[in-house]
Amino acid sequence: KRGNMPSYEVFGKRYYTMKSAKGYVERGIASWYGSKFHGRKTSNGETYDMHAMTAAHTRLPLPTYVRVTNLENGRSTVVRVNDRGPFKKNRIIDLSYAAATKLGMIAKGTGLVEVRTVEAGAPDMPPVALKPIKGNIYIQVGAYTNPVNAERMKARLSRQLREPVRIAMGARNGQTLYRVQAGPMRDVDSADRLAAKIIELGMNTFVVID
Repeated sequence: KRGNMPSYEVFGKRYYTMKSAKGYVERGIASWYGSKFHGRKTSNGETYDMHAMTAAHTRLPLPTYVRVTNLENGRSTVVRVNDRGPFKKNRIIDLSYAAATKLGMIAKGTGLVEVRTVEAGAPDMPPVALKPIKGNIYIQVGAYTNPVNAERMKARLSRQLREPVRIAMGARNGQTLYRVQAGPMRDVDSADRLAAKIIELGMNTFVVID
């Protein structure tokens, strides 16, 4: 219940703590938490201060320093991960009120972000002249090594969702992957609604920012 347990369970889902944060980078949806949790204990035993530059993450070791960049406006800041969360589907990091304010996320409540580890001994250079993005949120439902299986899933989703579905090619460990993704959605609320529909069909989802 404290610190870096190998795994833990919240709301019936098991999360596994990463052994190392080295090289971690991910894009997705960030949220923030504030006065409701101010003064409570964080997952590493510290007291949550909504005015400090901290964050919560489900898998990163505690503590880890990460640079969070708001992809919608280009703002960037470094936060210290000292808590666990967010536990809402398709969120990758929960920022303190102070961090969310600096990134310009307070009014919307969420934001499209990139999270990147700040490694000890390595120079931390904030993004230069980052061009903000206006959308391109996809909900990924699977990655297949067989393109035939990917095409079948694409056809099924297109028929059941009546939303655009694409196959994006990628690679992992030298192997070609065919990723089936629904979208694009232009805002987080639309992405949440689409993800909920896919979950109702019995599929797992996660957000891809393209």
